Amino acid sequence: MSIAAREFNLQDREFQFIARLIREQAGIVIGDNKRELVYSRITRRLRELKLDSFRDYCRLLRDEQSGTVEMKHFINALTTNLTAFFRENHHFEYIEKELLPKLLKAKTDKRLRIWSAGCSSGEEAYSIAMIVAESVPSNWDARILATELDSNILQEAETAIYPISRVERMPEARLRRWFKRGTGQNEGMVRVAPELCSLISFRQLNLLHQWPFQGQFDIIFCRNVVIYFDTETQINLFDRFANNLTPNGHLFVGHSESLYQKTERFALIGNTVYQRTH
Repeated sequence: MSIAAREFNLQDREFQFIARLIREQAGIVIGDNKRELVYSRITRRLRELKLDSFRDYCRLLRDEQSGTVEMKHFINALTTNLTAFFRENHHFEYIEKELLPKLLKAKTDKRLRIWSAGCSSGEEAYSIAMIVAESVPSNWDARILATELDSNILQEAETAIYPISRVERMPEARLRRWFKRGTGQNEGMVRVAPELCSLISFRQLNLLHQWPFQGQFDIIFCRNVVIYFDTETQINLFDRFANNLTPNGHLFVGHSESLYQKTERFALIGNTVYQRTH
């Protein structure tokens, strides 16, 4: 589609304002190569708000009173959510076969805390919950915190309902144990078992803001999140993760992410698996 045929015209100054604002609000870095992404996602907001131009939308965001309401929709629109059950499965195999057996022997308080930071539509948190439910004795105090910036996708995660196509590659025994198939008008859908849901607390959280919890985690998942942040934000975030991990706690990052030259508080012990050193 030519620029002349577009429904709206995205000027350089408006694109730069949007890129600057999403960086300030959510730490997400948007380069010139993401111009089409910005156009397609923000255009939906223009239609919903019945605005005539990107200029009008930027004016709305600048307005202190109206902008506060719209800011959540703005952030949601530019947040990328891509996930799957047991995505990057080597992490879950490591937890099941190596990490949890060690923690079960070492932790005399029988308390386990895991944080899924950037849980998207919930598949990561429920995958962790399956491993915990299958491996950790019922007399342990095991809890999973799942946080996400995008409030819309977080609501989807909390429903615990997914198209059956999302779980088709899962082993049949695990599928039968942890999912209930829908019938009638819910045919083609599955619901996560209540036992798994009871392990997880879903919360909306902007990683750039203050974290409203106390205590430390044994395991933190933050995968395919920091790739969207600039180096300074990554350095700060990894330091905060270290502060919120137990001594020798573990941090799991995405396959294209690295802590190299960003922190000296972790040691690489596996494929994108890090352990806090101090």
